[in-house]
Amino acid sequence: MNTVFESVIDGIVSEGYGIADNFLTPEEVTTLASRLREHRGAGQFRAAGIGNQQKIVQHTIRGDEILWLDEASATPEETAFLHRINEFVAYVNQTCYLGLREYEFHYAVYPPGAFYKRHLDRFRSDSRRKLSVICYLNSDWLETDGGQLAIYLPEAEGQSEHQITVNPLGGRLVCFESGRLEHEVLPATRERLSITGWLKTG
Repeated sequence: MNTVFESVIDGIVSEGYGIADNFLTPEEVTTLASRLREHRGAGQFRAAGIGNQQKIVQHTIRGDEILWLDEASATPEETAFLHRINEFVAYVNQTCYLGLREYEFHYAVYPPGAFYKRHLDRFRSDSRRKLSVICYLNSDWLETDGGQLAIYLPEAEGQSEHQITVNPLGGRLVCFESGRLEHEVLPATRERLSITGWLKTG
């Protein structure tokens, strides 16, 4: 797994974002997607909000539904995922000295047609979020299904701002600098599932 971690860190250092396929195995993707659907079927999800007060907004800005992961009540599969995140945090701290001390993660469901407009993940009044992390739980995803993550890379010497898009393939992890890279979620033609969160300083 250290090889996977290193590839993500190399991408962040060179481009501001890193991508690792197979962060989760197909079996883990299937199991976590099942847990997500069980929670949602039990009515535990709610409409996502914006800002550090999580103000609920109309679907003109974002249309996903979320459920925060709680280590105290996590299922074995969720605990295993969070343990891997802890390993990643330790590796980042050893190699990049970011001083990460905590994290927060939630399940996210984007119903067909839902999106999240271009935004930054860091709050104006709270700079603790350092790295944004998304791990996709979609099986057999096709590019024609949509739902890509669009990341806007800022102007560099000799280059204007440009955009990359990332397909939400099951098991794929995307990590980028929360306070630097604006991004958006494009609409999909089918339900789009992920675990999304932030690695934070204390």
